[in-house]
Amino acid sequence: MNHSLFDEILNKMVTNSSVFGAILCIENLDRSISWRGAAGDLEADDHYFIASVTKMIISTLILHLREKNKLGLDDPIVNYFPEGMLDGIHLYKGTDYTKVITIKHLLSNTSGIPDYFSSKKTDGTKIEAEIFGGSDEFWSLDMVIDTVKKMKPKFRPGQKGKVAYSDTNFRLLGAIIEKVTGKDLRDVFKEYIFSPAGMENSYAFHDVDDDKPASMYYKKEQIHIPKFVASCTAEGGVVSTAEDVMKLNKAYFNSLWFPEKRIEELKEWKMIYFPGQFYFGIGLEKLWTPRFISPLRPINEILGFWGQSGAFAFHHPGTGLYFTGTVNQLSGFGHSAAYNAMVKIIKTALKEQS
Repeated sequence: MNHSLFDEILNKMVTNSSVFGAILCIENLDRSISWRGAAGDLEADDHYFIASVTKMIISTLILHLREKNKLGLDDPIVNYFPEGMLDGIHLYKGTDYTKVITIKHLLSNTSGIPDYFSSKKTDGTKIEAEIFGGSDEFWSLDMVIDTVKKMKPKFRPGQKGKVAYSDTNFRLLGAIIEKVTGKDLRDVFKEYIFSPAGMENSYAFHDVDDDKPASMYYKKEQIHIPKFVASCTAEGGVVSTAEDVMKLNKAYFNSLWFPEKRIEELKEWKMIYFPGQFYFGIGLEKLWTPRFISPLRPINEILGFWGQSGAFAFHHPGTGLYFTGTVNQLSGFGHSAAYNAMVKIIKTALKEQS
């Protein structure tokens, strides 16, 4: 593929009025295609917050621990918490469903547990709005659980056809991983993920004075929320680079932590409409790509993970291409720039293959 095309596509990413900087990395498995670039106020090797791409790490750990017979996807989650700690976290229409929630429900966002971050609290406010408004606070697991117990669940756990994106699910999965491994999640990430994958420039953010990661934007304002990011390790607290996330991306789909055949088991797709529009399986996302975008050469599956910051890690099996990077915009208005870039490159690759 022509690298000048990649430059052109990258530069178009920052013409979006909400995108002030972009990083784009493109590779195939054998690296016969390997390109990385940046535009705007970012550099190609910059560290950035990968936000919910961190969920790829949590998904990897759960699947890996299952392969090692350390846990099962059908295990009730209450087995991994002190007795009574979760009671009432899923009180739906007068019935407490807490004890029937499984690890699979959390991993597939089918638990019905509200998202502590974006759901309304009893006073009608949202933590999301407070944080993006500049209120930086450390949110402990106990705070998350206490807050969610006062929120209304979305549906019964595993209710047919139902799915709702919830950071709470992944916060709980993080606690389960700590329980199973007997280690702090920061150390688990390093030992189980970063070191085996050769991700030398990745870490769980924890030092509120750490100024290495690029500043994130919320709409047109730079936002500084180190306390919150340091507290949300499981659902979005990792700092990395496009090159390192590429290592994670390729290792995830190529059997470093679990057999490649397991990927097919994750494809229990349900459409999610918030935040954004995409399909969610069992710890795996698929981009919604209408057929009219490429009617003669169907794009089919684009698999991976989005982050609210506009960070991304996706794989297109049809062309063998992998994509990582960020548009560094928390509002959600920059995701289309990354999506359009990936789709244009995929369409070009499909055309060259035909």
